[in-house]
Amino acid sequence: MPTTSWLPLAADTGFSLHNLPYGIFSTPGRPRRVGVAIGDQILDLAAMDEAGLLELPARVLQAPSLNGLIRLGKPATQALRARLQALLSKEDSPLRGFPQFFVKQQAATLHMPLEIGDYTDFYSSIEHATNVGKMFRDPDNALLPNWRHLPVGYHGRASSIVLSGHPIRRPMGQVMPKGATSPVFQASARLDFELEMAMVIGKDSSLGEPVPIGEAEDYIFGLVLFNDWSARDIQQWEYVPLGPFLGKNFASSLSPWVVPLEALDPFRVVGPVQEPSVLPYLQAEGQRNFDIGLEVALQPSGGAETIISRSNFRYMYWNMAQQIAHHTVNGCNLRVGDLLASGTISGAEPGSYGSMLELSWAGSQPITLADGSQRSFLADGDTVAMRGLAEKDGIRVGFGEVRNEVVGRE
Repeated sequence: MPTTSWLPLAADTGFSLHNLPYGIFSTPGRPRRVGVAIGDQILDLAAMDEAGLLELPARVLQAPSLNGLIRLGKPATQALRARLQALLSKEDSPLRGFPQFFVKQQAATLHMPLEIGDYTDFYSSIEHATNVGKMFRDPDNALLPNWRHLPVGYHGRASSIVLSGHPIRRPMGQVMPKGATSPVFQASARLDFELEMAMVIGKDSSLGEPVPIGEAEDYIFGLVLFNDWSARDIQQWEYVPLGPFLGKNFASSLSPWVVPLEALDPFRVVGPVQEPSVLPYLQAEGQRNFDIGLEVALQPSGGAETIISRSNFRYMYWNMAQQIAHHTVNGCNLRVGDLLASGTISGAEPGSYGSMLELSWAGSQPITLADGSQRSFLADGDTVAMRGLAEKDGIRVGFGEVRNEVVGRE
């Protein structure tokens, strides 16, 4: 593939020629449409289509979501990706000299890139699951008996998934104060983030037909950064016996650019050894994990941000292919635009934990920010920003960021 572009791209850009993530944007006077991030600009695919530079079905690139483009299938989207890389690298490219095909990202409004029909959240980091088990169950036997045998997950709420930039309102709910004998209704005092990645489903599966693990990645269009917000006090009181509900479904947020799975091929790595051996339908060979550096920043209102976590997607015990194989093994069908989130991504060291729950060890060890203030959980006015970047041998593929501010109850 081409490695350099005739565009003046900054050396440190994550939106390189190797990346070309898809998103939905609008500009004054023109409605939502499909674009590709390149450097600090957006390549307007709808304008290119109107000029006859692309050969795709009518209106797919004029649409307010990526679903129509994704539904064309990988042969079509991979051909489009190759076409764009060629146009952005060839010296005699017809894009040169036509600035109308490019829009500065700062001059555009980014929108939710997908119509999300269903959303599933997994619990696939062994470090995260172990930490939570130590805090709330048994320090010597933290994992439940099923954890090493299957990717634990639950079905979340697609209607409350929002884009980066959307304010996150502190949720209300029932909590059981320490030492109390009956619950109270109040705003959550233990609001938390969860550092996650989410895969965008790019192909329908058939109801009643499992997706074999060897075909699972055919169903992944791309990945986004994902923050699965959590109200820990509401969650702790409600989760037995059926699991997460109001402590989770009030908000999740995602980054606006969908990085195609093909862009991540250079960053494939072997995942952790799984002991005991998993059942045959979950046995995945080869490099199924991805070396993607992640960080979480917390910025108090009016203050400077502090990087409070540095983690990596490669740590995941259960990989995406296994998640899809397990999700569908009972015949549950997937649909284009569905989101399957990884679950909180934590590493082995405290500085790589992917939630405030772990970073402050359930509030017992507050973290100190750059301005000297401390946090056990999130305060009103705090902004949480998550960023992702894969880098190897001069190849940079970035995810941008998902950034949201916590707002209180009026």
